Amino acid sequence: MKSENINALDEIHKGACMGMDAVSFVLDKVEDEKLKGVLEKQYADYQKIANEIEEIYPKYNDGNPHETGTMTKAMTWTSVEMKTMTDKSNSKIAELLLQGVNMGIIEGRKILNNKKIDQEVTKIIDAYVTMQEDSVEVLKNYL
Repeated sequence: MKSENINALDEIHKGACMGMDAVSFVLDKVEDEKLKGVLEKQYADYQKIANEIEEIYPKYNDGNPHETGTMTKAMTWTSVEMKTMTDKSNSKIAELLLQGVNMGIIEGRKILNNKKIDQEVTKIIDAYVTMQEDSVEVLKNYL
């Protein structure tokens, strides 16, 4: 069960880091102040999840939780740059973020449905999935 907790925490931490990366990559492209506020809140929500994982991680492992790899960050940045080169509209930004958010929801739900993990780990992952699902509802308004 210990390894399942570690794997679950690592996956969600990577997802939260990826979410922060994606938001930071698009934030400077957003001109709409309302959408900018939505993204800043989303970034803070990802940061909160990452911090919670970092806080409990030592109970399960001596190391640090996994983060987004350099290659993945570079690929994400390149993808954002290419896809927003000719279209920096709210709709395009929302579409890009929704694709990542949906991947996060899928990964989180798979962990919740298929893993036997401690209650405190379940609570963090459930908060992550709920935050992502809430983001979908907000971002849909910008499509």
